[in-house]
Amino acid sequence: MAVMTYREALNLALREEMRRDERVFVIGEEVGLYEGAYKVTQGLLKEFGPRRIVDTPIAESGFTGVGIGAAMVGLRPVVEMMTFNFAMLALDQIVNSAAKMNYMSGGQFNVPIVIRGPGGPAHQLAAQHSQSMEVYFYHVPGLKVVRPSTPADAKGLLKSAIRDENPVIFIESETLYNIKGEVPEDPEFTIPLGQAAIRREGTDVTVIAYMGMMYRALEAAEELAKDGISIEIVDPRTLQPLDTGTILATVGKTHRAVVVEAGAGFAGMGSEIAAEVQEEAFDDLDAPVARITGENAPMPYARNLELLKTPSKAKIAAAIRKVCA
Repeated sequence: MAVMTYREALNLALREEMRRDERVFVIGEEVGLYEGAYKVTQGLLKEFGPRRIVDTPIAESGFTGVGIGAAMVGLRPVVEMMTFNFAMLALDQIVNSAAKMNYMSGGQFNVPIVIRGPGGPAHQLAAQHSQSMEVYFYHVPGLKVVRPSTPADAKGLLKSAIRDENPVIFIESETLYNIKGEVPEDPEFTIPLGQAAIRREGTDVTVIAYMGMMYRALEAAEELAKDGISIEIVDPRTLQPLDTGTILATVGKTHRAVVVEAGAGFAGMGSEIAAEVQEEAFDDLDAPVARITGENAPMPYARNLELLKTPSKAKIAAAIRKVCA
């Protein structure tokens, strides 16, 4: 095991997969000479050259389309969005081409493409750069959606995404790039898509949370443990396909569930998870499923308002206390 940052783990995954498979290449804005807006592609241009680390104009629809075409003829592109908010400019390519090509061609064309970059609440990047974009993608048939929370997951899930035969939306977080953790150095280390992780064992309530909200839930769990409340925390890691088996099993043990997400609550990921629990584990529940979400408003620039918009440790703790009443 090596200790490295989330950013370094992503870089290592890209480097290992490009060494392993010459079909893998990276394309996007500033991925080469500038070495990535968040330095995830640092050093890759020097090692692999401009044919495999491709700088593009500011044209998300264009270079995403190039990636889809390359995937259809046998390459394995990794398309970097400088921020996933910019993926809206490529929605037609992602939703109408990448997601549907295999089905509409009767299985003649696979689209093994990864579209990756940061998304969700950041540090004072305001409304146009702080959206939780997973909601745009996880209900589209044909797409897989991944949100890794730890450095080890960043490496293992990105490698699995690159090797997958389907289009994968891989959304990282600006706020996690500098966190450190142990990461296996084995070049064959992967984490299967669709496999949740239990981050903390507990007996009184299950909290389902991912990315920054998972860390906030861990902080709330530490605080509530002092009052004798035992909290189990499940990180889905992959939102599509969703590991409902792990979620239902832990709810069956604790008999209570709280779902936390940073995005606005209406029709969000929490809605889907709450519905799955309510439908499949109703007889196990001792309280209604609680949802903690971001406020239904654009992300403010002001730091104090940004904190109010995003679920806090106190808000998560209050919800847990309520379902445990």
